Amino acid sequence: QVQLVESGGGSVQAGGSLRLSCAASGYTASTYCMGWFRQAPGKEREGVAAIDSDGSTSSADSVKGRFTISKDNAKNTLYLQMNSLKPEDTGMYFCAEVAEGLVDKTNAIATMTKAMQADFGHWGQGTQVTVSS
Repeated sequence: QVQLVESGGGSVQAGGSLRLSCAASGYTASTYCMGWFRQAPGKEREGVAAIDSDGSTSSADSVKGRFTISKDNAKNTLYLQMNSLKPEDTGMYFCAEVAEGLVDKTNAIATMTKAMQADFGHWGQGTQVTVSS
């Protein structure tokens, strides 16, 4: 059974940085895409960044140049380095995993989001990020 456990959230002031981690275990797909999503109060969950088994990355326009997704295959850990944080980055951040065959690499964020909304993947429990102005 796939388990995803996030950590690293917290409260920071605008302009600050945080690094989120997601410890993963029990993969069922031979190749997979992993990603970070976030959900602000009263808003839909949205894709933030994704990384496939080859290490190719994608990120949402709202975080380009500020957030970096990476992974350490030896540690089975996914990361999200968040710099220059803004109050609008506040929300619950979720780690996600889905079979790579369900993700179009030319449109990874959108297609991974659809796959996750259709319950084809796995979610972590989330970690809260709060950015104050």
